[in-house]
Amino acid sequence: MTLAHAERAHALLGASKADQWINCTPSARLQDGIAEKKSEYADEGTFMHEMAECILRKRITICNAAERRRLDGALQKMKTHQFYNTEIEHAVKDYVEFVEERFMAAKARSSDAIVLLEEHVDFSEWVPEGKGTCDVVLIADGVLEVIDLKGGKGVPVSAYNNPQVRLYGLGAWSGFNYLYSIDEIHMTIYQPRLDSTSTDIMPIGELLDWAETVVRPAAVLAYAGEGDFKAGDHCKWCKVKGNCRARTEANLEALQYEFKDPALLSFEEVGNILFIAEQLKKWATDVEGYAYDQAVRGEKFPLWKLVEGRSNRAITDKVAAKAALEAAKLESTKYLKPQEMFGIGDLEKQIGKKELGALLAGLIVKPQGKPVLVPETDNRPEMNSIDGDFANEEFSMED
Repeated sequence: MTLAHAERAHALLGASKADQWINCTPSARLQDGIAEKKSEYADEGTFMHEMAECILRKRITICNAAERRRLDGALQKMKTHQFYNTEIEHAVKDYVEFVEERFMAAKARSSDAIVLLEEHVDFSEWVPEGKGTCDVVLIADGVLEVIDLKGGKGVPVSAYNNPQVRLYGLGAWSGFNYLYSIDEIHMTIYQPRLDSTSTDIMPIGELLDWAETVVRPAAVLAYAGEGDFKAGDHCKWCKVKGNCRARTEANLEALQYEFKDPALLSFEEVGNILFIAEQLKKWATDVEGYAYDQAVRGEKFPLWKLVEGRSNRAITDKVAAKAALEAAKLESTKYLKPQEMFGIGDLEKQIGKKELGALLAGLIVKPQGKPVLVPETDNRPEMNSIDGDFANEEFSMED
């Protein structure tokens, strides 16, 4: 098997951070040397990738008996892992089936189609020390496809205009164009836990033009630690987003919004302010997080102090507590809850999404959601507001 996912070194100008260093070139050097925060979500994603790799190697690559036994053993061991559950298993299964379908489609175009798993690619022709690892690379009949698995279930990640998968495609083309005639690059992101799949298709000439005009100039500046700091959506995963001066100045500038009429705001002004307010909320949360982390380490902030927060009482030994209450011959209804069913999310983890849907067919409904105010770029259809339709409803906003 390839190098364990969790052990991979991250390059200064890695593909996963491309959105940052392309848009804010000095940020790469600024973050260099700052350790990544450990995240259970990232560890869960790593586990999903390792399980998917094992299954795919067994099912679509040539394996001898010894290799199959090794893969079977690795998969059995994974079933004892802390992140293993039925929901994860089915998400990985969906991804594996998707890759198999794409591989079969490639073989239909060309009988000698190539599939590569966890393939190391090199795009250093455009990015200094630029390297990465593609989950899947398929090559057949003039088409090269890279497939990237995303294990998250928060926000869908699109392949369109995505610099990470573009760099993967670029690196894969760079490594194999001398062997194969490649006309198109297909870049796919598959996110099974959100039923989200997207594929961006680019002629190789268009991808190379992007590499020369956008990537190369940005990479030169980023590697040297030069250029201008620029705040934006790419700040989301930046290690210094909580104390970045450029981001602070951008948000403080937003606070200086000039209104045409100080008495009442127009609808246009309110619409603009909503975007500003959302950005300010995110920024404030990141600043608070940074300040808290530093305070816990012993740093002092003028006018602020770290204190013990409120806490709730807790029973240290529930088994002993239950025994004591039973010994007092109290009615069990006074200290025990009736048996409760898991929520739908937990049931899916235990049973599996498709299996639960079949077992509880007709018993699961998805009621109409409460109205939510979102930017017009959101792909959900607009509701027709009629007076009284939403009476007594609490309105909320989403990012």
